Amino acid sequence: MPKTIRRIDFRTNRRISSRKNTRKLTKGVIHIQASFHNTIVTVTDVTGRVVSWSSAGTCRFRAKRRGTPFAAQTTVVNAIRPVVDQGLKRAKVMIKGPGRGRDAALRTIRKNGIRLTCIRDVTPMPHNGCRPPKKRRV
Repeated sequence: MPKTIRRIDFRTNRRISSRKNTRKLTKGVIHIQASFHNTIVTVTDVTGRVVSWSSAGTCRFRAKRRGTPFAAQTTVVNAIRPVVDQGLKRAKVMIKGPGRGRDAALRTIRKNGIRLTCIRDVTPMPHNGCRPPKKRRV
């Protein structure tokens, strides 16, 4: 059986740890931003530090395919996979935007075995909006 090779820094004569620190994460917040043209999924811990993220563009969907429910499904799987390996069990979900990937993203989160403690819609709504332009003079 081959022995594992320990990496040692010769200047300080200490062992070098791996670069990625695997932290245990049991609770988290999943932010889904679903616009008509793209879906962006960000997974954070409870304090708000980003653990992983993905978008339909980074999943190699281009042009009109980025706004589809299938692209949202693939995006959620790519964003959640490393976090589930770290032990994520429960999550709050914050959904923003009117896109077609909203429902598909929620279904995919449930299928991956994450219990949803809260689903919140944080889509910005205008309270009477901006002032309209003046009428055109004839």
